[in-house]
Parts: sequence; C-alpha cells; structure tokens
Amino acid sequence: MTAQEWFRNGTWDAAIESHFFEKLRRARRKSQYLRIQASYLAKTNPAVALSLLEKYFALGEDFDLAQAYLNQAEAHLALGDKRSAIACFHKALKREKEFPRLKTNAWEEYVLLVAIDREKSLYHHALAVLADHKPDATSFPVNVFSWFAAFALICDELSDRAKAKEAACKALEWSEAKHSGFRYHPQVGLVGAEYDSLKTKLQRLCESARTADRDSPTTPSIFDNGVWP
Repeated sequence: MTAQEWFRNGTWDAAIESHFFEKLRRARRKSQYLRIQASYLAKTNPAVALSLLEKYFALGEDFDLAQAYLNQAEAHLALGDKRSAIACFHKALKREKEFPRLKTNAWEEYVLLVAIDREKSLYHHALAVLADHKPDATSFPVNVFSWFAAFALICDELSDRAKAKEAACKALEWSEAKHSGFRYHPQVGLVGAEYDSLKTKLQRLCESARTADRDSPTTPSIFDNGVWP
C-alpha cells in the first residue's frame, strides 16, 4: 500500500485501524479521509463504516455530505436495518436538491430498493425521484438499466401493464450493452452479473406483459404526468 492509499482500505483490523488513525491525526482534511475510508467498508464492514461516519459528521463537514449519507445508507442495509437506510437515502436526496452540483448514486440505489423490496408506501416518492433523474447522454448503461428496471417493477405493482412491459423490455435492452458509450472508458458502467436476478424478473415481466396486452383493453396510463423519459 502506498502512502496515498492509507484511507482506501478494503479490509479492517487492529493494525490497519492504528495506521489509519495515526495518518489521520496528521492530515489536514480529516473529514474527507474519514468519508472515503467509510465508503470502502460500508458493505463489507458496516459497523466500522458507521463509526467512521459518526466522526465525519461530528467534524461538521458539508462538502460531500450527500455521499456520506449514501455510504451511511449502504452500511445500514448491510446490517439489515432497512428503515435507517431509507432515512439516510432521503437525507442524501434532500442534500442533492439543496446542492445540485454534487451528485451521487443515491437515487439509483433508493429506487431499486423500493421497487425490488416492494416498499409500497414509497412508490410515489420513488416515481418522483425517477422523474428528477431521467437518463441522458451522460448516463452509463447501468444507470439507464436501473432507471427502467425500477420503473417497470413499480408500474407492475400499480397495475400499469403497458408501461411495465415497455420499461422492462427497455431495461433488458440496456443490460446487453457492451460499450459504455464513452471513448476512454468503454467498459465502465455496464450491467454486471450482480443484476442477473433482477434481469430474470424483468424477463418474466416483459414476456407476461406481452401476453396480457393481447387480452386486455387499452387504458390511459396513470403515469402520463411526465415521469416517462
């Protein structure tokens, strides 16, 4: 490990902890190093990540506050505390609205959590979040996939079969992308194997929706409010 990597540990033990805090003691931007180190441990060592983030918040840092809330949400999810995670996602999204120049992936992780775990009371809030984060030319394939995947699952739950079908099929199309669309980072942001179970759900939804459409009358979509990109 080089001197510049002391705050990017992927594991944690007594020796690493001692070294980290010794380096931190002499560092000028303590809050930044605490937040970055917490991000590396949020999913693998969430208790340590939350402890580091407590120290981050205590310093009163506000530059990357939205990212800190996102890392906090990820740590809570790793511990199985979904309620606390959702509260942190909401804080991250609120912070981004207040300071829109600094963006995170909080929207993506939040809407997928709501859609996959069927958090019914949050469906309309998730739709509002999707409306605020429509895919554009700067989006990686995985971001577009996540957008349409979450939208498809929520539409299905709210009985908008036409939108569910269209979004599911679009998500699956984006999951097959082999190039990011960015010249210098062609393999960054593609849909990986970790989404296989979600793709299976979308495939079933897409295929069953085609059958249902042939047998069901066309009805106005409840999402004709600008959410659909």
